[in-house]
Amino acid sequence: MLYHISCSDRCTFTFENVNNKTVASQIQQWLRPYLSPGFLSVHLSGVPMEIRDLLRFRHCGRTVYTLDGPAGLWCPVCGLAVRLGLMEAPVRIQIPVGDGHRAACCFLITSRHGVAGFSEEKESELHVGISNSEGVVFSYTESGVQCQQQGWEQSIIVPLIDPSNDSLSFRKLWDKQLETYSHLNTWTADRFQEEREFGSCCYGFALSFINHVMRAEGRRTISSECFTSQYILPRMEMTSRYLSVYQHVRQHGHYSTAE
Repeated sequence: MLYHISCSDRCTFTFENVNNKTVASQIQQWLRPYLSPGFLSVHLSGVPMEIRDLLRFRHCGRTVYTLDGPAGLWCPVCGLAVRLGLMEAPVRIQIPVGDGHRAACCFLITSRHGVAGFSEEKESELHVGISNSEGVVFSYTESGVQCQQQGWEQSIIVPLIDPSNDSLSFRKLWDKQLETYSHLNTWTADRFQEEREFGSCCYGFALSFINHVMRAEGRRTISSECFTSQYILPRMEMTSRYLSVYQHVRQHGHYSTAE
């Protein structure tokens, strides 16, 4: 496990093999005399919220969600034996969150609270970025554009490259354009202004780069409203629904709805 301790001037200290928050708190106290005042956070990177794929099957007139399927071939709703045919076999519902560093050339949404930050029950400031072909994530912060190789392991992923246009030459061009675009004076630290509409100026940076690439290809640009409604909100809603069902399954053993 990794713990990141971030202070007010945006510096970050990473410690490996820190197994609990008590130890992380002790580390924070140890560093305090050597740093400027105003620590922002101590958080666990990797898997702050355990989450697994769900299994879905139909029985007794209901759609049932579990973590391990009909255990022992007994339905958790009616308590009767489950006999499933080929067309009724359990379907695995994959977690709608992935590792942004393994997603090349994508729009990424993450939260400082990990997966839990995508739940409707938890208010969390979101952060967005753009990955290059190697999974390095570029995002706009108060310190300017950051290039990160870790910290986006739990992200909602929006692919940006059409499969028909995905080639080594295009990925190299993508990387070059992203590197150049991130160094424009528009994205310097002193020009950063908080925008609460989506969380921060990070959204403006990411969408502006997408439109920059589209213009270079001679394609029509996309508005913030259109991109949000078509590509972001559906994934956010799907993730929120998944987490709601998942939490219910964790607490009660299963979740079911009428067919």
